Amino acid sequence: MPYLQLDVNGHYPVEVKQRLAQTLSATYADLMSVDLRRISIAIRELGEGGVWRMIDDQPMPVSMLMCDIRRGRSAELRLELAKALCRDCVEILGLSAERLNVEFTQHAGDEMYHPSLGGFSPEWSVQETSAPAKQA
Repeated sequence: MPYLQLDVNGHYPVEVKQRLAQTLSATYADLMSVDLRRISIAIRELGEGGVWRMIDDQPMPVSMLMCDIRRGRSAELRLELAKALCRDCVEILGLSAERLNVEFTQHAGDEMYHPSLGGFSPEWSVQETSAPAKQA
């Protein structure tokens, strides 16, 4: 955790997806003050007609970024993160900002297991929503 899943209609070269994964990870780690090694990125190329939303009463192709994140992050921080991640997707993939949505699902630390990083994610204080608490 965190796990970011981007659903898109198009197809992209591996090098472009790798650049996007690196950029999204760096953006997330910087804004959310997390260990870069905990971030996973999925770029799901669903192909033409794979993701739709009703716009002006017509189904239009769109993209969707799902972010599974730690519980307790402030709405302001999530908004800042969403805007930054959208900028990354627009810049690197050329997605339309007006047709890209971000949705957050929040989890506690004991719902994220990383065997190579010592097990469950460390807890942090929900009182401090912009950075993890120092661990003893």
